[in-house]
Amino acid sequence: MSRWPEPAPLRAPVPVPFPALPLAARLHRAARARTRARALLLLLLLRAAAAAARPGARRGARAPLRRPRAAPRRADARRQAPRALDAEPRVAAFFGADSGRGVLGALDPREVLLLKCLVAAGQEHVLGDDLDWSGVWHHEHHRENGVNGGSALREALYTLAGLVGKWSSEGVVNGETGGSSGEMELLRSLLKFLGDIDEFYDCIGGIVGYQIMALELLSTSKDRMRRPSQDKFVDFHVPDGLNLMEDTEYASQAALWGIEGLPELGEIYPIGGAGDRLGLVDSETGESLPAALLPYCGRSLLEGLIRDLQAREFLHFKIYGKQCITPVAIMTSSVKNNHDHIVGICESLDWFGRGHENFRLFEQPLVPVVNAEDGKWVISKSLFPVGKPGGHGAIWKLACDRGVFKWFHRCGRKGATVRQVSNVVAATDLTLMALAGIGLRCNKKLGFASCERRPGATEGVNVLIEKQNQDGIWSYGITCIEYTEFEKYGIPEPTVITGRFLVRTFCYLVTHIYFSEFSSQVSYPANTNILYVDLQAVEEIGSRKNASCLPGMVLNLKKTASYVDHFGFECSIAGGRLECTMQNIADNFVNKYNYKCSKGIESELDTFIVYNERKRVTSSAKKKLKSEARSLHQTPEGSLLDIMRNAHDLLSSCSIEVPEVKDNSEYLHSGPPFLIFLHPALGPFWDIIRQKFIGGSVSEGSELQIEVAEFLWKDVELDGSLIIQADNIMGSTKSNEHGEQILHYGARLQSVKIMNEGINWTSPKNVYWKHDVERSESLKIILYGNAEFEAKDVVLKGNHIFEVPDGHRMRIIQDKGGFDVKLEPISVEMMSSGTWYWKYTVDGVHVKLNMVEKYTASATDS
Repeated sequence: MSRWPEPAPLRAPVPVPFPALPLAARLHRAARARTRARALLLLLLLRAAAAAARPGARRGARAPLRRPRAAPRRADARRQAPRALDAEPRVAAFFGADSGRGVLGALDPREVLLLKCLVAAGQEHVLGDDLDWSGVWHHEHHRENGVNGGSALREALYTLAGLVGKWSSEGVVNGETGGSSGEMELLRSLLKFLGDIDEFYDCIGGIVGYQIMALELLSTSKDRMRRPSQDKFVDFHVPDGLNLMEDTEYASQAALWGIEGLPELGEIYPIGGAGDRLGLVDSETGESLPAALLPYCGRSLLEGLIRDLQAREFLHFKIYGKQCITPVAIMTSSVKNNHDHIVGICESLDWFGRGHENFRLFEQPLVPVVNAEDGKWVISKSLFPVGKPGGHGAIWKLACDRGVFKWFHRCGRKGATVRQVSNVVAATDLTLMALAGIGLRCNKKLGFASCERRPGATEGVNVLIEKQNQDGIWSYGITCIEYTEFEKYGIPEPTVITGRFLVRTFCYLVTHIYFSEFSSQVSYPANTNILYVDLQAVEEIGSRKNASCLPGMVLNLKKTASYVDHFGFECSIAGGRLECTMQNIADNFVNKYNYKCSKGIESELDTFIVYNERKRVTSSAKKKLKSEARSLHQTPEGSLLDIMRNAHDLLSSCSIEVPEVKDNSEYLHSGPPFLIFLHPALGPFWDIIRQKFIGGSVSEGSELQIEVAEFLWKDVELDGSLIIQADNIMGSTKSNEHGEQILHYGARLQSVKIMNEGINWTSPKNVYWKHDVERSESLKIILYGNAEFEAKDVVLKGNHIFEVPDGHRMRIIQDKGGFDVKLEPISVEMMSSGTWYWKYTVDGVHVKLNMVEKYTASATDS
């Protein structure tokens, strides 16, 4: 069957019966329709005022004759916006005729404007009636709009709680403002919240624009309708791209391009999400913690990202002889003190030894949650709206506003890789570097790393979009459709198919084979949020002064919104907030043609896609495993098993016998069959690791942890625990005459048999995904500074710890009584490179390793 079906009209959503709207919702819709024209006029004035207030706007056009005409218009916009707000009936009714009285009299004009925008947007219930807004006490508005509605008893409790709050706020009421010091402090927090929203969403009209957009999307979701398309024809196809599993030669070439181009690459991490589903809390304080701090496999998720990055930098150093430090931009948020926690962990680890100047942290503003019933902002109490991060799509505009792209350009960076903190396998093998290599070498604007979809996963899909506008122009591009939009666009959910089934699922994905006996539906690949971006291209989008700088705007109502109410109770409500998705910036990079294109157009586009096996692309630790749950999907436990499966596949290809990792259900009964953790600097490409691991076996129930990069395993039999650690994973660091740091150290095991009791697998204290386990016995080797360890033709049985001091070499040799330990200093002439090291050379499209040995007189002793 052809991959490109005949053109068909835009698929309409499947009609779904929808119950009649409640009376309140119908009245709300009618009222909104009557005031829409006035709201849009106000929105235009606010946009003009925001543009006039921006420093860049005051520079005007280059033509001198136009400046005198532009300046009055900007001044008019600044004057007309407050006037338009004062003319709004809601604003006049709430604040009265004199803005200089009451609370407003104590605020500056900008703060007054923010509060009036809030009321003009229909959200006066946020302000409540605890403060004197008009200079004469009034109470009608707060109770009319309510704290999200509720019973008379609930209203009475809120009133009582408000009185208690006033009594406990030092018992002082400010005479001029009509509010306690505690209430004024809440007001200041609210003003900051509003100011952040108004500034960030200035491209769509600030606070008022946010609410109009939310109501538009809410109305669309209630009607189960899609906005009318302005295009004559729209269709989706499975995008063609490089299959890293099949075209291995080109995959290796692309990955080498990525490593070679590392000095032109930056790294971007959107880690501002709340991570509510993990339920992560500080064990001492009980404080909720963000997902980036999840202790995973012996370190936080954030440390894991930097560890992967340093491994790629180490490979660049080994091939090209120069060290490069990649600048890292991190988008945080204030939810759960995310920003402060991220700064804290970076400072505590001395910025991972990379220098503070190589990091740029920028904080994402929180946005209000709207009630799905009536569009009102959800509040936990007066002056305290519920705020959540507005999606990772905020990253492009925010990075532009905060000068992050300018910083990247000053660092000489052309492109950047983007990954999320919860995806623990994104840097496995070639995937990330092949993606970046193609992006850099082929001058692409945006690339996706993708894989097959998993049934039931809450993930979007990547599609090749094909559309024709009313003028007959055809547009093509690879983009993403979020899972919340599947019903609108007729995207099918993948199903588990039994019976006669073609096993090569991945090849099916890329070559678009249909299982005609079972289904006629296309299976689109999964969107994983692993991206390559051209920095100049995304900066241009992020700097735009319209909605296109906030890609993929959605109002996600598929999940309930959780918050803490006035009494400290956990509450949930059907609601959502405006979210934009970072991957949908691809919608701005479509290529246009005067004709309909045929198969193979993907190679010409500014967007591209690469594919790999799912467990090498995405496996996330996003939610806590519940006691009654049977699925490990998106849990730390499930992602750990994918890491173990990758370890099995890798070591099995090195002629090492490793037990199979069975179905996830086995984990719930007996845990993993083994624990294997290999530092990514051993590769990170598997072709490189295969040259360091040759032959041997790992028995079921064993533990293998290798935390060094210069390493050799040859014919080693492990039955128990083997742990090799170094205080500097990639070697001791010393500077040469050019100020560049040199890395060196190593460990070699050849024809060694290791036997010990290892992990106590029956201990109830074991948390395998944290790598927090109880051991009965182990063999532990610790290297300090420039140290080396060697063991050859020896049996190591029982519990042992070998610590090798800086500048020394330890050798374990067999003798009649078991084994003998020899510790000798490394000679001065060998201190810079060690007694042996791996020499990396590029041979065609592959990296070849050769061991270079420098023997001393003592080294020949046996």
